[in-house]
Formats: sequence, structure tokens, C-alpha cells
Amino acid sequence: MHKLQWVQHKIFERENLVRECNIWRNTGKKIVFTNGCFDILHHGHLDLLARAAGHGNILIVGINTDSSVQRLKGPSRPVNNEQDRAFQVASLLCTDAVCLFDEDTPETLINLLKPDVLVKGGDYTIDKIVGADFVQSYGGSVEIIPFVNGYSTTSLIERIQRL
Repeated sequence: MHKLQWVQHKIFERENLVRECNIWRNTGKKIVFTNGCFDILHHGHLDLLARAAGHGNILIVGINTDSSVQRLKGPSRPVNNEQDRAFQVASLLCTDAVCLFDEDTPETLINLLKPDVLVKGGDYTIDKIVGADFVQSYGGSVEIIPFVNGYSTTSLIERIQRL
């Protein structure tokens, strides 16, 4: 398989990802889900994704679409479009699947995929994590990965603008 196809193969439409999750689950794989905008990949993102992957066998990353990012972050965001962001995250060895979602939260995607582990960064508390109650309702777990201080897309953009 050509290297580009290897990356593209990891970017799923919802329906196909649900089918793939059923296959993974039936073969005993532990499915981990995390999500975010991942606008400009930085150390904090990479740390979160690598640590998230360590909580299971399969890491699925939900990525906000461009319109979702604009609603959440403002009209000047995202810097990178959704196809580029999906490709970048799918290119990481720790990532097994990427799926875009257009809603403001990944709740619908979480409900469809039913991950064994839901992961968010340390800037969240469990009561603020969308899908936490649902995942815990069927015996899944929620993990909060410690936040890496000094890394945020907003601060990175501000630093670039000052140059």
C-alpha cells in the first residue's frame, strides 16, 4: 500500500467507523476515543494522543469540522482546514482512526462508537467531559491526561502574530 493510502485509510466516515469498531470489539480490542480541533499540532496535542493510545489497543480521534471550529473558536479559526487536520492526525503512528464531526460536541459520535475509554486533556474535569456519563453507563472508563503547560494553539498563534 502506498504511504499516502496508508494515511487516507485511517480517515473514516461515521458509518464505516461504526462497522470497524464492531470488528475491533469482536476481536477483543480495547477502543479509546478522544477529540478536539487539533488546529495546529503541537507538543500538547502529541502528548495527549500518545498517552491516550496507551489506554487501549485502538485510538480513534474525533476532529471538529471547519464550521464546528469556527462556532467554538471564532471566525479566524481554524488555521488548517479539516482535511489537512484529519490527514495530520491520521499520519501519527499512535492514531488508528480519525473521524470528522460537525456538531459542537462529539456526543453523537461517542454514542455511535461506544468506546471502552474516553480520554480528554487535563484542562477538563470529569463533570465537564461530554459523553463521560454515557461511557461509564456501560462500564467504560474516563481518563484525564495531565495538561502539558505552555502549549496551546491560541498561544502559538499569538506568538506567531508577534513575530
